[in-house]
Amino acid sequence: MEHHASIVDEIYAVLTGPTVASIGALSQIHGGLAQPLPQASVNRIIGLIQTSVAPPYDGHAELATPARSLSLEVDDLFPIAKALHILEFAELKTGAVKLTAAGRVFAKGDIDQRKRLFKEHLLRLVPITARICRVLAERHDHRAHRIRFQLELEDHLTRRDAERTLRIATAWARYAELIAYDDETRTFSTAL
Repeated sequence: MEHHASIVDEIYAVLTGPTVASIGALSQIHGGLAQPLPQASVNRIIGLIQTSVAPPYDGHAELATPARSLSLEVDDLFPIAKALHILEFAELKTGAVKLTAAGRVFAKGDIDQRKRLFKEHLLRLVPITARICRVLAERHDHRAHRIRFQLELEDHLTRRDAERTLRIATAWARYAELIAYDDETRTFSTAL
């Protein structure tokens, strides 16, 4: 069984290596604004950080190992690890996740500290989130329709990727209390 796990880890490292390298390349190609975001909920992001910081991992683990302890398939864990990488809460290299100093601070923080750190990282590292906040700040009513940002993303991404990226960015920004979003009117506004 142990030999099988080792082979799975090796194969996974080979398969994920080019994908991780492509994260930075895609953001450079699109000037960052249209950086595709992985399907990863805030709860899953927090869960992987907490699992990774705890023993026996102490901040560094092969992805297959925490996947088993979180009752997830490695394929389900990879988008979460990519999110940690994009947000600079972890480094993702050859099938392993290693928490950064920011990831360790996040793990030890209370709810307000975590939201504040998440907010800082979103504004600095997720250009579509910073763009939404900038547009809202510039408008007298501090409101903007979702389609405005989706069309901007579709200049660089497929419609499906643009929709997913905007949905994920919205969820992350709502968690960080950066923005409010009305599902009925599909409108962003400044968080109260």
